[in-house]
Amino acid sequence: MGLGDFFKGAKPGLSFELYPPKTDEGVGLLLEAVSELIEFSPDFFTCTYGAGGSTRDRTLQVLNEVKAKFDVPVASHLTCVGSTVEQLRGYLQSAISQGIEHIVALRGDPPKGQTEFTQTDGGLKYANELVDLIRSEFPQLGIAVAGYPEVHQEAPNAEVDLENLKRKVDAGADIIVTQLFYINEDFYRFCDKCVAAGIKIPIVPGILPVTNLSQIQRIASLCKAKLPDSLVSRLGQNSDSEWQFSAGVEFAQQQVADLLKSGVPGVHFYVLNKSQATAEVLKAHWFVS
Repeated sequence: MGLGDFFKGAKPGLSFELYPPKTDEGVGLLLEAVSELIEFSPDFFTCTYGAGGSTRDRTLQVLNEVKAKFDVPVASHLTCVGSTVEQLRGYLQSAISQGIEHIVALRGDPPKGQTEFTQTDGGLKYANELVDLIRSEFPQLGIAVAGYPEVHQEAPNAEVDLENLKRKVDAGADIIVTQLFYINEDFYRFCDKCVAAGIKIPIVPGILPVTNLSQIQRIASLCKAKLPDSLVSRLGQNSDSEWQFSAGVEFAQQQVADLLKSGVPGVHFYVLNKSQATAEVLKAHWFVS
């Protein structure tokens, strides 16, 4: 089944994003979380990829273990940061040899300590170039690309950001997975603009359930995501961790319910290697198998 096919059926698609832990103990805890999430019959799991391939081995380890233990399709993130074209080819060849079916193709953020993306000598500058490389040389791989309902923080405006996205789609992407957001109207406007621009592939909303106000304020500031005043106000009413968890989950349940009602092709959850919050959100809907 192709990557886009997961999001074209009668039932919305479902996927989860993991990140590679630094220790074997962390990998064990991650697999415990995956064992809980697998109960919701996800279509695939993705795993992030550190700047310059800094987590390459762990990324492949996580995906190998998830695939072997749970018999579910997996996708590796891949960025242009710090890699030559030959190194990117090498990673893609290694990923395929280890049973990776899909790639989340990204330009990537600047490495820690740097404020601007710098193209590596012999490397690629834009995500659409990476998509083109994968599609032309590794056509068996499914390709997901990133979309930004609130505009990429480096784009001068929404029009330029949309043009960049269209180039990635035209290069051969199968699906668009969005950056996290908390105001659904921003997502709906983004989708309308994509359709008007001739983008026809599935646009999958990326959701990160809030479990802690200070944590989400930090994450949102990094990706320039707006937080609704009503959510910030509610979370600010009580600093108790369990109360904040419940309030955040309730908001995410309402957000996902509205997205499903609108007819989104599926949902991609940023789970931060934990299962409880996402599981509570999904229990409120029909994803339970």
